[in-house]
This record gives sequence, C-alpha cells and structure tokens, in this order.
Amino acid sequence: MLHVLYLVHDVSDPAVRRRIIMLKAGGARVTLAGFRRTQELEDIEGVTPIDLGITRDGRFAQRLGAVAMAATRIAASLKSVAAPDVIVARNLEMLALAQRARSAFSSSVPTVYECLDIHRLVLREDLLGKGLRGAERLLGRNVSLLLTSSPAFVRHYFERFGQIDAPIELIENKLLELEPRFDLRPSQVPQLPWKIGWFGALRCRKSLELLADFTRSAEGRFELVMRGRPALSEFPDFHGFVESEPHLAFKGAYRNPEDMADIYSQVHFSWAIDFFEEGQNSTWLLPNRLYEGCRFGTVPIAMAGTETASFLERQNVGLVLSEPSVAALTQTLSDVTTERYAALHGAVLARDPATWVCSRSDCRALVAKLERVAAENGQVDARAIAA
Repeated sequence: MLHVLYLVHDVSDPAVRRRIIMLKAGGARVTLAGFRRTQELEDIEGVTPIDLGITRDGRFAQRLGAVAMAATRIAASLKSVAAPDVIVARNLEMLALAQRARSAFSSSVPTVYECLDIHRLVLREDLLGKGLRGAERLLGRNVSLLLTSSPAFVRHYFERFGQIDAPIELIENKLLELEPRFDLRPSQVPQLPWKIGWFGALRCRKSLELLADFTRSAEGRFELVMRGRPALSEFPDFHGFVESEPHLAFKGAYRNPEDMADIYSQVHFSWAIDFFEEGQNSTWLLPNRLYEGCRFGTVPIAMAGTETASFLERQNVGLVLSEPSVAALTQTLSDVTTERYAALHGAVLARDPATWVCSRSDCRALVAKLERVAAENGQVDARAIAA
C-alpha cells in the first residue's frame, strides 16, 4: 500500500478532506500534517492530523513565521511517522516544508507539488513577487510531479514564468462521487422565485454587492441563497449585510459531498463567478461549484473572458455574462421562463456525468500516478506497480 505524507496549509479546508478521501479510495495510506486555523484538531476520515501550528487567514507575514517555526521542528513532528513513499505538498509554503521533511526521512523520497490556486502575491512584479517566484523555482527543482486544477494555471503562470520543470497532472475540482448515488433524470424545477445558489468559499465582495443590487432591482423575482464558509476578512460585516438585504439568505455550512444533492436541488442557478483576484486566479480557475452545480442540473452562470466561460461554451451549457453589472444580469436572465429553464437544465443533465464527477476509478488513477512517481525514485518496487 502506497504511503503518502500529505502536508497542508489548513487541515480544516474541505478540499483537504476530499483529497484524503480520494487517496484512501485509490488504495493509499495517508499521513496528514498541517497547520490549523481553529483551536481544536479533529480526525479527518479516520486520519489524525499532526499539528504544525496555527496560521491566520489573509495574514501573510504570520504564515511565513509559522512556516519558519515549523521548519525548525519538522523532524521532531514527524519522528513517529514511518518513511513515506511520496510527499504531497499543498501550496507553496508546504513545498518549503516538504524539503525539510525529505531530509528527515531520506533525500530520495519524491515530492509532488499540489497547486490549486495562484496567489496574487506570486504574480506581483515587485521584489516580493519576484522573490516568491524565485523561491518556488528553487524548491521546484526537487518536484517530481505538479498537480493542478485548471489548464489556464499552466498557460498563464507555470509556463509563462517557467516555474516547475516537472510533469503536470490536471485534476479538476470535480464532485467526489465514489459510487453512483443520484438519479440523473431531469428533476422537478424548484418553486419560484428563481433562486441563484452561491456555495463554497465565499470571499468575493464584488459578487455579493452585485447580486444584492440585482435581486433588489428584480423586486423579488430572483433570490440569492448562500452556503459555505464566508471569508470574514474580506467583508466588513457579512452577516449584517445579508440580513439587511430582502432577497439574500445565508444558510450556513454544509458537508461535501454528502449534502450536495440537497443544497443544489433548492436552487435553479449556480453562481460560478469570482472577482476576488480578477484578471488573475479568479479568471483562470475552474471552481468546485462549477462541477458540483452541473452534476445536479443547476444552470451555471459564468463571466465572459474566464476559463469557466470557455469551459461552459465547449460543453454548450450554462449562461455567460458580458460584463459584471446589474444591467448585464438583467439582460441575461430577463427571458427566463419555466420552459426556457427546463431546456437549460436538461442540457446540463444531458452531458456525460464524468464531466462533473470524480469516481472511484479516478481515485485509483491518481494513486497509480503517485505509485509511478515513487517507483521512478526507487521508493516502491516498479515490478509490483506493473503487476
């Protein structure tokens, strides 16, 4: 059984739990070590995290200090861990710790770099941005495989700046569905008013204000339903703002993938737009909510000029806004009737479910890829992998 040491920047990130489920479903044994942003650590899918310290969301200097501190004691933190076959480092700061972890075990342990977002700091043209890119290139010399979630990240960042000279594996942010569990037939359209669902990491103030203005102008014909984890560092008063708006509702957190069918069955449209890092990461990413919403026939709304819009246009589904304005939203949604919505909804459901879903076979394929990386570095018997 392949032994994976998974180093993460936030053990409470729901995406970390999904990746652990994927690795275990693919047949790997997982050791998890990472930073926390809560007071208590809880087991994740039967895996007890190794605590590397506390970090704060949006506080770059504090995170650097925490990483530096963790680097001095990483060997002690991992002293009870059996040598892994491969180390997977999620994000740049964990890639730095992976190098120290390698020396604690064996310099031959291969490192896989998992980069699912391109942070705005590494795109700056000042000394800080150039320094971070230089550090990534230096640390990337020992990387055996790059995992990323959007081809635009490769085109606009990794290839443009020549960051990582390693094979690249695209792992899209698909909904994890190990066994077919949901009826794919067109579902009954939820009752009116029309509801737009914005689920997941809620960090975009521009989206919140735009949707508030739009729903108010629509005078109750449209409502916004939000679920997930709001980044309170990005909103002066998220809960107060939502409560003051007549057609906005925040309904708390949810479990992924367990609650997906339920929460998407309650909305008509999925907001697959993010202006948080407009022109950069937000333009290039393919978000979780894109795949989650489409899996259940929810009609996605994307922004023109983004990778998400290009993806939807290739699939011939969804709606694309020409610009981020109330007028554009009104124009895009003004002709929505129950008949037109049924056609949009049916077009999404007509796509191959594999477009939206990560299956058990996909999990096995990921672990097989990691096994090959380990075999190429002499960590496991290549003949056993071939068998």
